[in-house]
Amino acid sequence: MKKVISILCLMLFVFVNAKSNEYVHQIFVLNEGYFDYSTNQIVVPVTIGVYTPSDDSYNVVDTIEDARFASDLVVYGDFFYVAADNKLLKYDINNYNLVASQNIDGIRNIKIHNDKVFVSRGDYDNTTFMPIQFASYLQVYSLSDLSLSFEFDTVTGPKWSTQNMIVNENKLYVAINNAYEWGNEKGIIGVVDLSTNSYETEIDLGPEGKNPDNLMKFGSNLYTVNNKNWSGSSISKVNFNSYYSTTTNLVAAPTGCGTSVIRDAKINYQISGDTVLYEWDIFTLNNSGNSLPLNNNFYELAYDHVNDWLYTTSTDYFSYGIVEVYDNNNNIVNSFNCGISPGTIAIDFRVITDLFEVHNEKSNINNIYDLSGKVIDLENLKSGVFIKNNKATFIVK
Repeated sequence: MKKVISILCLMLFVFVNAKSNEYVHQIFVLNEGYFDYSTNQIVVPVTIGVYTPSDDSYNVVDTIEDARFASDLVVYGDFFYVAADNKLLKYDINNYNLVASQNIDGIRNIKIHNDKVFVSRGDYDNTTFMPIQFASYLQVYSLSDLSLSFEFDTVTGPKWSTQNMIVNENKLYVAINNAYEWGNEKGIIGVVDLSTNSYETEIDLGPEGKNPDNLMKFGSNLYTVNNKNWSGSSISKVNFNSYYSTTTNLVAAPTGCGTSVIRDAKINYQISGDTVLYEWDIFTLNNSGNSLPLNNNFYELAYDHVNDWLYTTSTDYFSYGIVEVYDNNNNIVNSFNCGISPGTIAIDFRVITDLFEVHNEKSNINNIYDLSGKVIDLENLKSGVFIKNNKATFIVK
C-alpha cells in the first residue's frame, strides 16, 4: 500500500485543502501608509507587501511613492489590481511587475467580472472637506489594458458616491452611500445587469440601512454592514431573487462599524475604536453579536476559506502594522510585521496541479508515483505539492 511520507530536507510547509486541491500561495497586504492632512505631505508612502507561507517571509514588492492612500487590492487570474489614491494599477501576480495603469479620480473599490473592471468612486476635497461631485460614480474599464470602456452617469446610474461591490450570478451589486457628504448618507444597493451592461434597479435599505460600507453574500442573500451616520451600526439582509430587505440595528454600537467579514456562516464585525470582535449569526438575525476572545483594535479582516483562518491587521496609522492569523477556534497561529496602515488583505488561492505519493518500501524511498501510477525518480522530481494522510501539506523547494 502506498504511503505518503515527508522528506523534510526537500519540502516546506504550505497551506492546502486536500478536498478541493486549493492552497494559499501568497498573501497580499496593501499598506495605506501615512498621509498628513494638516501639511498635505506623504510621510510614509503606500506599499504592497507579500507574505509567502512556504518560507514564512514578508517582502515589499512595490512602493507607490505619489499615492496619498490606497483603498483596494483584488487578485484575479495571473494579475492583481490595486486602487491607490487616483490610480488603478495592474501587476503581474508572479513577478510583481507593473503592466498597466490608469488615472481615475476618486477610485475606491474594484470588482472584476469576465473582461471588465468595475470601479466605484467617491472623494472629498481635503482642503475644504467638501464632497467632490463626479459625472459618474460607477465606471467600467478593460481588463487587459485598463482603458475606459464605458460609464454609468448620474442619470443612468448611481447619483451619489459608491463603495463596495459584489457579483452574484449575472448581476453586479454596488453600495451607494454618499459617505463623503456627512449628514446626507444614503442607503441604496444599485443593481447592474451584466448580460446587457444596463443599470437595472436600486434597492432601498430604509432609514436604518444608511451608509452601507461592506457587502457580503451567503447562500441566496446579500448582507450589508451599514455605518448609518456614524452614531450607530446595522446589518441589512437582501434576498437576491426578490430584492426584499430587512435591517437589524446592532445594540451597544455607539458609532459605525470599523471592519467586517463573513466567516463560517457568521459575520465578524468590530465597532470603530473598540477592542472586541463580535460574530453575528445570519440565521437568527439577533440585534447583538457574541463577543469573541480576540481583543485588539483591528483595521482589516479577511477570511481564508481553505484553512478556515481569519487574517487580521492592526496599526496605529503612523508607525507600525502587523498581521495576526487566527484558526477556527480563535487561537492565534501566526503573525508578521508589515507596513503602515495595512488596510486590505487579498489571498492568492491556487489549485494544485502536480500531486505525488512517495512509495515507502523499507529502505527504498527514491521511487515517486504520480497519480497515474508512473514511477518518477526523486532526483528528477519537479516542484509540486505532496499530500500526507489527505491532510498534511508539503511542497518541494
